[in-house]
Amino acid sequence: ATDARTKPAPGKKIDFNRPETRSVKAELAAQRNAFKQWLRKNAPKAKVTGEYDLALNPVAVQLNGASLDTLAAAPMVVHAEYEGLYYPTRDAADPDLGLIDPMAEGGNFLAGTETAGQGVEVAVIDTGIDVTHPCFDDSGYADHEQSGDKNFTNNKVIVAKVFNNKAGSRGYTPEAIQDHGTHVPGTIAGHADTPAAVDGVAIPYGVSGVAPAALLGNYNVFPGNVDNARSEDILNALEAAYADGMDVANMSLGGGSHGKQDLLTVAVDNLDMAGMVVAVAAGNSGPGHYTVESPGMAARALAAGASTVGHFVGTKVTVEGYGEFGAASGDFETVDADLTAPLGVVKDGDALSTACSALPDGSLDGEIALISRGACTFSTKIRNAQDAGALAVLVANNVAGDPTAMASDGTPDQPTVPAYMVALSTGTALLNADGASTTIGADQEYIPTPNSNIMAGFSSQGPTDVDFRVKPDVVAPGVNVLSSIPMSYCTDEESLGRGCWAFFQGTSMATPHLAGTAAVVIAEHPGWSAAQVRSAIVNTAVRDELTKYTDGMTTVNDVNITGAGLENVPNAVNAAVALDPVSVSFGAVPSGAGQTKTFTVTLTDLTGAGGEYDVSIDGAGGDVTFTLDTDSVDLSSGSATITVTMTASKGADKGDHQAWLNIGGGGSVAHAAVYVFLK
Repeated sequence: ATDARTKPAPGKKIDFNRPETRSVKAELAAQRNAFKQWLRKNAPKAKVTGEYDLALNPVAVQLNGASLDTLAAAPMVVHAEYEGLYYPTRDAADPDLGLIDPMAEGGNFLAGTETAGQGVEVAVIDTGIDVTHPCFDDSGYADHEQSGDKNFTNNKVIVAKVFNNKAGSRGYTPEAIQDHGTHVPGTIAGHADTPAAVDGVAIPYGVSGVAPAALLGNYNVFPGNVDNARSEDILNALEAAYADGMDVANMSLGGGSHGKQDLLTVAVDNLDMAGMVVAVAAGNSGPGHYTVESPGMAARALAAGASTVGHFVGTKVTVEGYGEFGAASGDFETVDADLTAPLGVVKDGDALSTACSALPDGSLDGEIALISRGACTFSTKIRNAQDAGALAVLVANNVAGDPTAMASDGTPDQPTVPAYMVALSTGTALLNADGASTTIGADQEYIPTPNSNIMAGFSSQGPTDVDFRVKPDVVAPGVNVLSSIPMSYCTDEESLGRGCWAFFQGTSMATPHLAGTAAVVIAEHPGWSAAQVRSAIVNTAVRDELTKYTDGMTTVNDVNITGAGLENVPNAVNAAVALDPVSVSFGAVPSGAGQTKTFTVTLTDLTGAGGEYDVSIDGAGGDVTFTLDTDSVDLSSGSATITVTMTASKGADKGDHQAWLNIGGGGSVAHAAVYVFLK
């Protein structure tokens, strides 16, 4: 843009076809190539992630433990700096909504706006909803018929019922005693742009539910401090929700999955066919295949996997010579004033130690210990570091992404020194920082990060047991999700003025994003069936957006981890074709049998205008192939079927084989996962 040979005249643009322009671009590329060669020799773990040559001639570098000073020392580098973070200047710049609802066509947002989900009713089968929370205030809502215990309803939360076989004898009510059931509906339908604070730290944006105008129903299956619910309690709640006219049910719950299906999964399937969308958590039993839980394994459940949101409330830790890092507190003590001491890096070979066994007496005297998460409880490892003399403890996460709040194990002998979690990348960067002067700040602040769209390691994975179907169906934000909790959990003045809020993680937090999206879609398309709404959400998800929990960089391409991909609200609202079922699964096939199997998918027009679409299969080949009976489909009559054929040659490799069914060029209209397991 500024080279004398290519700089355009006023009113003109650079002509990229001129030989002079190509020559300048080549010179700039040569400079960057020289830097990359230098980087490989001097900071081999650092990775160039981007290159530019129009407005600047820079490279973006992921440090991976290298220091900024090292990069700045390269002979061809003019300037080196940490990347900045920038955010849209939108009142409701809620980060998790930004991940699932990028600005839609025309500069409008669909999720999180005041009218999103207008008139749609969503049942929350959980631990109860605190109607006194500001994000469920019913000011401005029209009078609505309320049912159940009206001590816990208003014109926003229109139902409050309890489901437990001992409710009568123990006096259980729908009241929100536990926090989980108030967090979930805040994500579904909390008011748009609600001010929030966490631990006295003001959140710099208004928190919004996905469908703020939707109405809610409280179906409490975990009343009081009850921490488990029977299938029949849940089934009673589901049926009551359907009878009450709920359009969507959210079940952020799960249990063991054994066999092809259980009765609760059958109930979910049947209610879907009867017109109620049921969003269900896939479970928190990952990583690893065959960990999807019930009832998330139901064929017609809208099953949610979980990914990260890049933000948290924490403190800053400064390590001399290494930089500044964010740290999250939890159930353990925190510093009252800035604490400065040498860093004590506890290693096991070349890696950080988990400190699950006693450490040598005095080995951490007067130091801030750095250890790793994993293998034992946080309480155990922090106590071991304390017993070795540590003044405070930093626990590095063992999965990619941001640090999360550490929970104690509830045993009587809890550690008393301050303790925080830092990110996996921080632990890696500080492996060789033993003895470096380290300061843990006392002040907490809101810390945004770029660590979004990383699959949660705990997110349960498919395929389902016995019949080997793809699950989860789709992924939504489920790590460090900020939402409402009961007002009884907060006492500080800042929180009482703004409501009580917390960061939670789990597929429980991903599920309400899907339920809220279903409400948005139904409000826009009240004539769509539950199956069509579910397909609109699943089959328009964004592929190749999610990365592995192990490094946060490598794209996940396993359909039994990501389903169809990361949900996208505008895509769902604007869906043109629905698929039933939402994925193609051929089950388990003997590898030596040389079998051929077929699978039929029904396509339904959602536009009312019909249309002809190209159909194709990509991503498969070799010993297992997937083919179609046609290369186009005509929906002028409203619907059509296509047949997918799987052919496995004799002796084909055992294990997973997958592909993508694409509707429209490259899956531009819709796509579905195609899967077979060779045993």
